[in-house]
Amino acid sequence: MRIIVRSKETNLWLPIPLFLANTAVLLLPESVIAEIKKSLPEPYQEVITKKFLQELVRECQSVLKQYKGLEIVHVETQDGTFVSIRL
Repeated sequence: MRIIVRSKETNLWLPIPLFLANTAVLLLPESVIAEIKKSLPEPYQEVITKKFLQELVRECQSVLKQYKGLEIVHVETQDGTFVSIRL
């Protein structure tokens, strides 16, 4: 995934590998998972676990690889700021 931000002061290009999403889930503390569970309706609270989130990320990674190059966010403002997120 690539995140591109261009403005008058900044020209930022961030390549973010998809495998980092799985690493981020591994590093999530249980307190964060508990907060996520609190924000969900009752029947879904038991479903959300770290293992479930890892499986979800793996499935999303395989789908996202099929759509490599797809631009999911494209914003241009009047002052010339440009933001793009591309898979």
